[in-house]
Amino acid sequence: VQLVESGGGSVQEGGSLRLSCAISGDFNRKNCMGWFRQAPGKEREEVATIHRSDETTYADSVKGRFTISRDNAKNTLYLQMNSLKTEDTAVYYCAFGYWGQGTQVTVS
Repeated sequence: VQLVESGGGSVQEGGSLRLSCAISGDFNRKNCMGWFRQAPGKEREEVATIHRSDETTYADSVKGRFTISRDNAKNTLYLQMNSLKTEDTAVYYCAFGYWGQGTQVTVS
């Protein structure tokens, strides 16, 4: 199984980005999947999760601003990030037992 994140970049505070995670290989499309992030000098934290039931949960710090979703036909997991803040700056990873290489998000 391979996960490849994309969509990161630099954006001004208040802006938006949409991260994508393309998944290939043999996997269960109904797996619980999540987005994580790690800022310099900080521990990795779970940002958003989509569960087997498609219910979604979010860290308090991003609730109301971020939306996790998936397109099973495209084998892709998304993270829509709105109203970005400087504290959202981090490397973002998608994961469900496997990990991608991460994509950098910088908010200034």
